[in-house]
Amino acid sequence: MTAAWTLTEIKARRGKALVLDGASLHVASGEVLGVVGPNGAGKTSLLRAGLGLMPLEAGQAQLGDRPVGELSPVERARMVGYLPQERRLAWNLPALEVAALGAPDLPPRQAMAVARERLERVGVADLAERGVLDMSGGERARVLLARLLATRAPLLVADEPVAGLDPDAQLLTLDLLRAEAAAGAAVVVTLHDLGLAARSCDRVLVLDQGRVAAEGAPRQALSSDVLAKVFRLDGALVETPAGLVVAARRSGTPSR
Repeated sequence: MTAAWTLTEIKARRGKALVLDGASLHVASGEVLGVVGPNGAGKTSLLRAGLGLMPLEAGQAQLGDRPVGELSPVERARMVGYLPQERRLAWNLPALEVAALGAPDLPPRQAMAVARERLERVGVADLAERGVLDMSGGERARVLLARLLATRAPLLVADEPVAGLDPDAQLLTLDLLRAEAAAGAAVVVTLHDLGLAARSCDRVLVLDQGRVAAEGAPRQALSSDVLAKVFRLDGALVETPAGLVVAARRSGTPSR
């Protein structure tokens, strides 16, 4: 498979703090890559720096075979759909209009049709005319997921898309992202739930203090050694009828 997004030995700072220290990532069309790590490990910074949303001190970020920094905003928007962790919205637009913002390249009527279908897929078609500021946080999260899916971009990047959602909505979100990968998209998603990452991702990248601590298939990247060293957990991945789960207990000082 051809790599859709490649980050090579990138370094970046937030203020004076070095938040990424030689981190690398690659994701190919047709796969879901999960990015996990303790609080403050650099997960959001990795996504933002790799998409050109914060400056690089060193290293390179490429979309396909082109450096991210050479892409115009319009080119970047066509290649990447990005769902940031922050879910605040400034205007109380109807959900349908918010979802349609994901498809600015389409004529208005066609964009609305795509948006309505995406709202149906995420399970909130009945909220199409409701203002997003009049919704619960979980409902709003689904509308923003619909906006991401409406981009139809070959690379979908979602930062903590299941945070604050109930279990059914979490599984639905990850199932939808897996479906996008099955249709040919490259998908990168940050997660705090290691069990969800193990069950839903083809590969897992573990960040710790701005560096890649492990990467590979879930059983490899989330081995007992990695759980102990990075997450301070005494445990292992365990196979269950529902898929892999992390069976663990705290083994030391709290993670950051």
